[in-house]
Amino acid sequence: MLITTTDAVEGRRVVEYLGVVAGEAIVGVNIFRDLFSGIRDIVGGRAGGYQNALRDAREAAFADLAEAARASGANAVIGVDIDYEILGKENGMLMVSINGTAVRLG
Repeated sequence: MLITTTDAVEGRRVVEYLGVVAGEAIVGVNIFRDLFSGIRDIVGGRAGGYQNALRDAREAAFADLAEAARASGANAVIGVDIDYEILGKENGMLMVSINGTAVRLG
């Protein structure tokens, strides 16, 4: 499945637009990850726990997007937009939302 942020794929033409597809993932941030990230903030460096959680959420959202596109008969998703949000009481969750247009390329 070809997934791109551009609205066209060089050398290929869109033969059918199949509609908007989306993928979302929400992950909770636990107290241990918060604690170790807080320590990182004090001593400097990257917050690996948060980075891993964000990467996992992004990969899950892309997988959902690809699955939705396949279900519609698409072989590509164009015009992809990726959004990140902090949700929940006391900002305890991370959300990744991805959407784009499912298409069939010729």
